[in-house]
Amino acid sequence: MYKVNENYLKIQGNYLFSTIAKKVQEFSEQNPDKEVIRLGIGDVTQPLAPVLVNALQEAVQEMASADTFHGYAPDLGYEFLRSEIAKNDYQSRGCQISAEEIFVSDGAKCDCGNIQEIFSTDNKIAVCDPVYPVYVDTNVMAGRTGKYDAVIQGYEGVIYMPCMAENDFVPELPKEVPDMIYLCYPNNPTGAVITKEQLQEWVDYAQKVGAVILYDAAYEAYIASDEIPHSIYECEGAKSCAIEFHSFSKNAGFTGVRLGYTVVPKELKCGGVSLHDLWARRHGTKYNGAPYIVQKAGAAVYTKEGKAQIKNQISYYMENASMILEGLKQAGYQVYGGVNAPYIWLKTPGRMSSWEFFDELLKNANVVGTPGSGFGPHGEGYFRLTAFGTHENTKKALERIARM
Repeated sequence: MYKVNENYLKIQGNYLFSTIAKKVQEFSEQNPDKEVIRLGIGDVTQPLAPVLVNALQEAVQEMASADTFHGYAPDLGYEFLRSEIAKNDYQSRGCQISAEEIFVSDGAKCDCGNIQEIFSTDNKIAVCDPVYPVYVDTNVMAGRTGKYDAVIQGYEGVIYMPCMAENDFVPELPKEVPDMIYLCYPNNPTGAVITKEQLQEWVDYAQKVGAVILYDAAYEAYIASDEIPHSIYECEGAKSCAIEFHSFSKNAGFTGVRLGYTVVPKELKCGGVSLHDLWARRHGTKYNGAPYIVQKAGAAVYTKEGKAQIKNQISYYMENASMILEGLKQAGYQVYGGVNAPYIWLKTPGRMSSWEFFDELLKNANVVGTPGSGFGPHGEGYFRLTAFGTHENTKKALERIARM
């Protein structure tokens, strides 16, 4: 008789956002007259920029003609998109990343979860706490994390790096040496950022101990401060120890369109083995490429019109972030993030747990957020709100919260 992969059974609880969705659905069914405002998940609300819509429409028309029809995409993605990414996201910032080191995909979430497949299962991972659940859960599925320990509320084989208000939600270098280090800045869920000097310390550390950094830069478009790096490759030596993930979801509103990319430098090697070649093998074996029409829209992001229109959308969401940040402060909450990131991280009032505050907020304000404990033990007592709602709903949500 066949057997299931028991590693999946080791994951503690349901996926965070699935649990939230079920709770909200139950509340809405029981209270059909209540208008629920969702500021929980990082899903955008503004429509695609006009230049992107035009690019999609033109690409669809190309697919209608035999002369311009496109089938399977190249393994790494179309060169016209990879060249624009290399030029605009890296070379313009002094990072020597070439188009051949960029792998186009259907989103950063998939790549962040799948990248662990090219590493041995006896590698030890280090993650921030709180952390985006995908980093941990995919390693649990792979059998890399050991048993769950209810006392520490974590897995025996994982190095957890506490991110607290005391360290500005930037972890200290771990005392136990990891093989794989997951970092995400601007951070999800805390909205914290890391300076170039701080990030350089991580690069130097990884080089010293022989670790690889898996750097999630999905929110770099929201960085406004000059001292905050947009890419880990702005740090000296990073090409020899880091892989970077990017998404078009949050900068260009592609959550429903799906597009992202991963950078694996050719000089990144482990024992003489090229990680670029390993990821190319995995990518080509298990993936048939993002659709041509989507990649054409992705290339439009880097046009003059695209940059201007997307900048306006990012400003729209950051106005929401500022509104939430200042509104919560005025209401007496202790708040973090919301400056170079679209997430606001607040301390729950009194001794209320994260889930207790979730229930209270849903019941009394009809507002949905994300319990901090769902991101890890050090997220307990905190709560995440996103800036991706509309201005009208964001303002309305804050008014309701202030009345609580």
